[in-house]
Amino acid sequence: MERVVFLVDMNAFYISCEQTRHPEIGGKPAVVAGDPENRTGIVLTANYEARKYGIKTTMILREAFRLCPGLIVIPPDHRFYSQKSKEVMEILSSYTPVIEQNSIDEAWLDMTGCEGLSGSPVEAASDIMKRINQELNLWCSIGISENKFLAKMASEMKKPHGITQLWKKDIQEKMWPLPAGNLYGVGKQTAAKLHNMGIYSIRDLALHDRANLISMLGKTGDELYMLANGNDDSPVRPNAYDDMKSVGRSVTLSHDITDIEYAKSVLLELSEDVGMTARKYGKKGRTIQISIKFTDFKSMTRQMTVPPTCLVKDIYSTGVKLLEKNWSKKPVRLLGISLSGFDNEYESEQLSLFKMPEINDENHEKEKNKKTDDLENAIFNIRTKYGSSIIKTGTSATGYSEENSKK
Repeated sequence: MERVVFLVDMNAFYISCEQTRHPEIGGKPAVVAGDPENRTGIVLTANYEARKYGIKTTMILREAFRLCPGLIVIPPDHRFYSQKSKEVMEILSSYTPVIEQNSIDEAWLDMTGCEGLSGSPVEAASDIMKRINQELNLWCSIGISENKFLAKMASEMKKPHGITQLWKKDIQEKMWPLPAGNLYGVGKQTAAKLHNMGIYSIRDLALHDRANLISMLGKTGDELYMLANGNDDSPVRPNAYDDMKSVGRSVTLSHDITDIEYAKSVLLELSEDVGMTARKYGKKGRTIQISIKFTDFKSMTRQMTVPPTCLVKDIYSTGVKLLEKNWSKKPVRLLGISLSGFDNEYESEQLSLFKMPEINDENHEKEKNKKTDDLENAIFNIRTKYGSSIIKTGTSATGYSEENSKK
């Protein structure tokens, strides 16, 4: 039986979610971004009208306004997007139980053997797209193939609202003519290295001497050779949050940065998402790690052990310490932060969303942390009920500060 894998990719997800409750932005350039009142923060998602002006994800909002003065900006509401993502996954789960959610807005589906229930792959994809649009008023693109990599490549070929088949027998015609930089997993620096080796297209990469690729690029060279030839045997792994080993978030910046204060502001948004996700699944971790990828694509990870926590303030403040210790003049293109080391001792008890802190005069720090835990519990509940934008995290010269309510 031929394996069938889908990659369902939601189009401009955050701003598309916003359009379901703000239909007036339809057809106008709009983004989801930091603070529209002060024109600060970074662009998280731009709709296709905004992209025509050159506005990209992680672009500084002030730069986006320079490119498009009439840009509509909506503050992020991560709880709302998470709920919409859940609704999308519920629709997908009605087609197959084997779903691997790759991010909030995309997932692989193993559709092998589902033809009897869902029809041909194209018929099933068409039905999925139709249901997501009719039931949620959202759009997606779907890639169809026999493995995860080719399904991902296919999903990128027709956006928005496209359904593309890319079987291994088709790669010479459909994939090989594309630039080498279009291969999933190849960034600008790797593409430049490939160009220096005389490799300009995916075809050049697929037919290049494998030993030479390994000699020049190491393990990465071997992986790229395999992918360029359409080879990927990785299974679709259903997500199981009970087996969660870490919670992490990272972002590739729209431009290389050298300003540590800007890096801290990015780290704060990532830390908030990590902390609230860990709280949602009842996880407290002992290890906080930051990831930095430089403009030359060299990466650095640094970690620190802390008392078990899921507090945003702990995750962020530890991340800042690691950032300050390891910051250099080298331009940075990616930042990430993660929480791990989830001990069973702490996983056995679901974090209460309502428990009031017990006062312990003999341990001021413990009392302070319990108050912060209670505060973040309250914030979590308010955002879950009313949306993330009702409470925003403030920053100060020292980094993390109190939460500010928007009325």
